[in-house]
Amino acid sequence: MAAQKTKRQRTCIGCGATLGKGALHRIVRNGEGLVSFDPTGRLAGRGAYVCSEDCLAAARKTRKLERALRCKVTDEDYERVLRELALAEAPGKNEE
Repeated sequence: MAAQKTKRQRTCIGCGATLGKGALHRIVRNGEGLVSFDPTGRLAGRGAYVCSEDCLAAARKTRKLERALRCKVTDEDYERVLRELALAEAPGKNEE
């Protein structure tokens, strides 16, 4: 009989919900310090997970994203991540 392997759970930094990797959105800081949305969940770098745009806004307000990524996150970074996250959550929507 083969041993069962359990899937690791991830925690949303905004609300604290514990879910599988596929249910959360990953935000990553790469080696150059650029903060971006990771649609595949496989980019190299330090990552943090959020379950929605609302949780990203909450993490921004409490600076939890900065602590999780261990870097300063600028307003431009937040706006870019929000745009990319909105496109990922609504794939049928055209970019305006």
